[in-house]
Amino acid sequence: MMPAQAPRSKKARSARTKIARTPARPRKELVIVTGISGAGKASALKAFEDLGFHSVDNLPLELLPDFARLVRKSSEVESAAIVVDIREGQTLDRFPDILKQVKKLLPTRVVFLDAQDSVLVRRYSETRRPHPLHRSQTVSRSIVEERQLLDPIRNVADTLIDTSIFNVHELRAHIQAQYGDGEQPNRMLVTCLSFGFKNGVPLDADMVFDVRFLPNPHFVPRFRKLTGRNPEVAKFVRKFGQTEEFLGRVTELMLFLLPHYVKEGKSYVTVGFGCTGGQHRSVMMADEMAGRLKKAGYLVKAVHRDIPR
Repeated sequence: MMPAQAPRSKKARSARTKIARTPARPRKELVIVTGISGAGKASALKAFEDLGFHSVDNLPLELLPDFARLVRKSSEVESAAIVVDIREGQTLDRFPDILKQVKKLLPTRVVFLDAQDSVLVRRYSETRRPHPLHRSQTVSRSIVEERQLLDPIRNVADTLIDTSIFNVHELRAHIQAQYGDGEQPNRMLVTCLSFGFKNGVPLDADMVFDVRFLPNPHFVPRFRKLTGRNPEVAKFVRKFGQTEEFLGRVTELMLFLLPHYVKEGKSYVTVGFGCTGGQHRSVMMADEMAGRLKKAGYLVKAVHRDIPR
């Protein structure tokens, strides 16, 4: 029989409680920001800098262990963030081995940013910048080649972030929510996304609702060339009893789920609403749900994938 232990003093119990509440984030840490060109690495690095991370862009991969040693020994730098990307060239193949060395020196996380090809092409078109891998070939071909070259890094990443639905400000808010010290409020972003099933189910949706059970405004001649953003089309869809019942049930479900997602540290959720062509019913539903969740206090935006820009 084990000898009975003396009861702990109040002071000891208090000290134990304080230890249990200490934040899990280490005092010294390194975050490696990487990913596909055009996915937002510069914005992410700026967000880490705003959080107090010592930030370095495009540090040569061979210097990464030395940099980790400097951070570990520094009395002024607690956390650091660096960008490693396609500009490294052929040395990217050595990333997994170098990462193992670095993790022995300092707690290290790899954050890989990605986006859908169509989004990346659009971003390059809007900025009119050439792809850093090749200036003489199309952006689409460069993206395919870049994905192949970055596979060694993606395979060892701790976190994958799809930035397709983010603008610059939303990406920075997401980084701050995920990697802040807990003093900033969790600003969960809820994206209500409309789409047409005939164009494919969105890969970035966390949950999808099929609204093809509702009467289709497409078969009403005066509505055919309009979208669900038109007040008359929205009124037509809303007048059916099943519409209001569906909206009520989905709203109740979302208001139940979202606080639990926040509690688990999730900072964005994408909810998809799909109809046949993504023009009428799904658009109205996405707008309506966005309005309801906004009234509940969430940061919300409605995105309509398939309606004409």
